[in-house]
Amino acid sequence: MSTIAAPPEIVPGSIEPAQLEAWRARVACGFPAVQDVLADCLLEARAALSAEGMDAWLDCAHALGRMGRGAEPVLAFLQEWPSVASAVGEDLLNDVIALIQAMQKSPNSRAIAPLLQSLAAVARRLLGSGPMRDYLRVARELMQRTTVSLHGHHATFESPGLPVFLEHAPRALDVLNVAGLSRWADYGARHYQHHPERQRDYFALKSADSRAVLQRERHGTLLVTVERQLDLTLRCLWQDHAPLLSFSTGFEDSRAPTPFFDANGIALPDVYDDFMGPGGPCGLDRYRAALAHMAGHRRWSQAQVADNLSPLQRLTVECFEDARIDHLVLRQYPGMQPLLLALHPRPVEGACDPDTASCLRHRLAMLSSALLHPAHGYRDEVLKAFVDEFHALMAQGPSSTADMAALALRHAARTRRQSDQSARVFFTDTVVSYRDDNRHLWTFIEAGDEEDSFAEPRPPAAQEIQGLPPRHYPEWDAAAQDYRPDWVSVYEGLHAGGDASLIDRLLAKHAVLARQLERLLDLLKPQDRVRLRYREEGSELDLDVALRSLIDWRAGVQPDPRILMSHRTDGRSIAVLLLLDLSASLNDEVPGTGQTRLAVSQEAVALLAWAIDRLGDPFAIAGFHSNTRHEVRYQHILGFSERWGEASKGRLAAVQAGYSTRMGAAMRHAAHYLGAQKVDKKLLLVLTDGEPADVDMSDPQALILDTRQAVKELTQQGIHSHCISLDPNADAYVRDIFGHHFTVVDRVEQLPERLPRLFMALTR
Repeated sequence: MSTIAAPPEIVPGSIEPAQLEAWRARVACGFPAVQDVLADCLLEARAALSAEGMDAWLDCAHALGRMGRGAEPVLAFLQEWPSVASAVGEDLLNDVIALIQAMQKSPNSRAIAPLLQSLAAVARRLLGSGPMRDYLRVARELMQRTTVSLHGHHATFESPGLPVFLEHAPRALDVLNVAGLSRWADYGARHYQHHPERQRDYFALKSADSRAVLQRERHGTLLVTVERQLDLTLRCLWQDHAPLLSFSTGFEDSRAPTPFFDANGIALPDVYDDFMGPGGPCGLDRYRAALAHMAGHRRWSQAQVADNLSPLQRLTVECFEDARIDHLVLRQYPGMQPLLLALHPRPVEGACDPDTASCLRHRLAMLSSALLHPAHGYRDEVLKAFVDEFHALMAQGPSSTADMAALALRHAARTRRQSDQSARVFFTDTVVSYRDDNRHLWTFIEAGDEEDSFAEPRPPAAQEIQGLPPRHYPEWDAAAQDYRPDWVSVYEGLHAGGDASLIDRLLAKHAVLARQLERLLDLLKPQDRVRLRYREEGSELDLDVALRSLIDWRAGVQPDPRILMSHRTDGRSIAVLLLLDLSASLNDEVPGTGQTRLAVSQEAVALLAWAIDRLGDPFAIAGFHSNTRHEVRYQHILGFSERWGEASKGRLAAVQAGYSTRMGAAMRHAAHYLGAQKVDKKLLLVLTDGEPADVDMSDPQALILDTRQAVKELTQQGIHSHCISLDPNADAYVRDIFGHHFTVVDRVEQLPERLPRLFMALTR
């Protein structure tokens, strides 16, 4: 079992000591767990927040520390808020504070910590300030509806389901938008208001009706599930790096899901259903069409002054400009034409009666369809004349927004009618769902603006990030049989260097063993070319097979057509990452050797690195230790992109042991790097001297079960995990974690010999 050593002092090089102490004084929180990670949190916040946002963040952290709820709410807020602000904006802090104050004044103060712990995970799924405000409103309404009041006894009891709802909200938002989440929460509040246990089961997604209601509310394609694909599409096809945002339409029935973009990014609806039901374009294709159209606007459209144009004229300009952008998009990616034609409505000519309703939108929708569809079939002569003029203008080149505006004004003058101003508007088949609201097309001159530049000032350059922000990983909750989302914070960095000659002396100490290993390594080295015979396709004629086939053919027997051969290099395609447990128990002395476990481990790792370097396999070394879930340290000693040399030897020589062993989070982070290697076999070796444990875990089985779940996750990613344990009592738990893929080294002094041989056996 790992023991706890005194934590080293953390002094970030990018924060002046005086500034650091001033910020510590403003937070004024004496919890040791907060002080341990405060410097890293300050560094991340300074890179992510503005000066005003930084002040508000510090003040809120100070207030949370004085609420009397312990260290958890403060830690969660310090770590989560910078990433929340980056996702949904700093101005949401006032809404969060208002909800926290409401919880503190009610019996629901225990729900503050779950709210803050899940806030970053929720923000990453909602991608916008509007949906985030809707989510906070749902949480407040649920708190008010499920808080139990016994008026006869003048007592009020906390909501049993609110903390559970907040904890599982990220999981629910993986399949629901905010409107669906609201209806799902409303069902639970209505049916289980007076049944606390059943209410908790409902919001934990354990009851059958909870899952049934969740499935009922699930529909369409959620933006959060395809955001990464769309972001890659935007970057690769359009070289546009604008952030993707979402907006919720479920709370405003009158609002159509119209995309838009502005200085903050590209905003898309949080959910798209399949167009016209099953069989039509799917939700992902609708997102792709909307993204392509807005990317075209961002590349080719120019803003126009709108003050002297009527609403009719502006609508007409937007119609022609949208058609121009669609044509330019199709010139670049012609394969999108079937999708745009399927999504564009086909208004019926004559469907609108100008004597009874305004037909402006109907005329423009017909025009837009005719401009996009080569065989539109409309008979209106004016429409066909403007379609021909548009195509003639586009044939001369890409044209411009100003050219479209001039053409649109002529069309508006030619086609306008008195009934266009009627309040009764004909809307059937007039909405093009993949097009945005065109707010970017117009500039309005306010009084006194004539002398000023219309362009908004560019924001100052973002402050250079001096350190890596933490990566958040889930952790398995065995009691709930579910993950705690974004539960563990992993801080990574490059290990400081030391004296590389120490490692050279260790290698010299094992010179005899190295010579023995060298003979084994020669057997594992990749051989050169190997013939691949009996091929129907190949680079050379296999004469033996060809002659036999010729004889068979002349003898009237069906010849073997596999008369060619090719070659391949018989090389190894293996990547290895060695993960070292650097917990405090490595400082224990190995009986009879005068060395610590850490020193013996350094010898073994040095020999293994030397051996793998001779083979040429991609290889990396990293160490880890933990001090609660808020501080898992992952230190790079050797990276995949560098060779075993003086720099990596110096880092290995400088490693020190301390803290505890939160193994599951470290393995998930190691998989992040190992999974990116383009090889056939990926091997994660975990060298440890004890079972997974940490000071904030009272259940000794909790982290063992989480590590077992991490091993399953890595297996699903194609990563093979193997544990080398220095604990003679490891059989009690290591088989439960790694199955049969483990080796227990009872005599630690044998590790330098056994570790390289084990590697060769695993990769033979």
